[in-house]
Amino acid sequence: MAAQPDETRTGMVVRIIRDRIEARMLTPGARLPSIRAMADASSVARSTVVEAYERLAGEGVIRSRPGSGFYVAAPLAPLALDRLAPGHEREVDPLWMLRQSLGDDRHDLKPGCGWLPDDWLAGDALRKAMRGAARTMQDGALTGYASPHGSLPLRVLLARRMADQGIEAGPDQILLTDSGTHALDLVCRLLLQSGDTVLVDDPCYFNFLALLRAHRATAIGVPITPTGPDVAAFAEAAAVHRPRFYLTNAGIHNPTGAALGAPTAHRLLKIAEAHDMAVVEDDIFADFEHVASPRLAAFDGLDRTIRIGSFSKSLSAAVRCGHIAARPDWIEALADLRIATSMAGSPLAATLLHAVLTDGSYRRHVEGVRTRLARATARVTKRLRAVGIEPWIEPAAGIFLWARLPDGVDAVDLARRAIGDGIVLAPGPVFSTSGGWRDHMRFNVAMSDDDRLSAFLERAQR
Repeated sequence: MAAQPDETRTGMVVRIIRDRIEARMLTPGARLPSIRAMADASSVARSTVVEAYERLAGEGVIRSRPGSGFYVAAPLAPLALDRLAPGHEREVDPLWMLRQSLGDDRHDLKPGCGWLPDDWLAGDALRKAMRGAARTMQDGALTGYASPHGSLPLRVLLARRMADQGIEAGPDQILLTDSGTHALDLVCRLLLQSGDTVLVDDPCYFNFLALLRAHRATAIGVPITPTGPDVAAFAEAAAVHRPRFYLTNAGIHNPTGAALGAPTAHRLLKIAEAHDMAVVEDDIFADFEHVASPRLAAFDGLDRTIRIGSFSKSLSAAVRCGHIAARPDWIEALADLRIATSMAGSPLAATLLHAVLTDGSYRRHVEGVRTRLARATARVTKRLRAVGIEPWIEPAAGIFLWARLPDGVDAVDLARRAIGDGIVLAPGPVFSTSGGWRDHMRFNVAMSDDDRLSAFLERAQR
């Protein structure tokens, strides 16, 4: 990040830290980046960071712990809503990323978004299901509230589908929600208090960071590998930070496309048990896998693991129906939270989802999507390599390529430039607790097989 006009390098570092505290990227008790890491990330001398940290410590914003580092000390100010106003020049962060992906029709090319194009989704199957629902649903189902746990037939069906991944869960261990994000929000309400710590992968899905910030929690990143988080770093973070839970993707990792290895899964669960830490698996990309990879929920038996799922990415974002699978006492507490915060779900959405899942159309749909994704991945990989962008791994399935940019190309700068061309990119730092990965981008292969993107990426390097 460059200094603003008339701003010293020390002032720039001070501003960066203040902005992160204001944006809830750093909350009271959170550890600041080390002096070396901050100097590298900001392209300044270490002495500049020392001076900035000393200034912030003198103002009572941060405090030093000898031998440990610097930590946020100041209480949080109220959320600065003016930062979210249209036209405000805000930092490229998770909320910026979501706003660009969800809004502004001028951005008609979105290789940085996290969903499939409309014409890849199951519109015909849903139209058929809606015609059937109109004929068969009783008036109460069309006009009333669902039960607190949601449709029993759908929960029975979801339990059977989970069994295919080795996850044993009865219908009483499943709660229907409005979406995967709603499910995670309920879990955060149940497990977190302000100031709690949560372990996440680094990089991780950027909305994990935004949602944890909204719950006043501190996200601690653990470096990711092609088979899951670095186990040694995970163990150290668990011991030092005493996190309330670990939040990750099951199946296909977002953004890297990695898959959890069985040995890593066993070691993670041992560490979680040793530190009395819950595990939350977001499994919304499950149906894009050709062969199911290991799930922590399967190894753990839903003892300390909570499994979240939805069909927004594979079926339709308009059918708002997610779910949580967990041990029965947690499900009862989550159901009470659901009643308190949103009453109940949509009987219509549950009926539509059940119809599509049982009439064979969804199975045929996802088989076709998997084939299209495999072909798109091969084509986009070739396009990216042609402009000097190299995938971190070659994922076995899914919609994402996590790729390294050519030397000297900054992902945030590239994303800002792309907006001017009507292109939404997903720069690496929005996925990172430390703002790292500035030389990486996440590419949605279903949105990236486009000559306009290739031309922009080539032009941007000249």
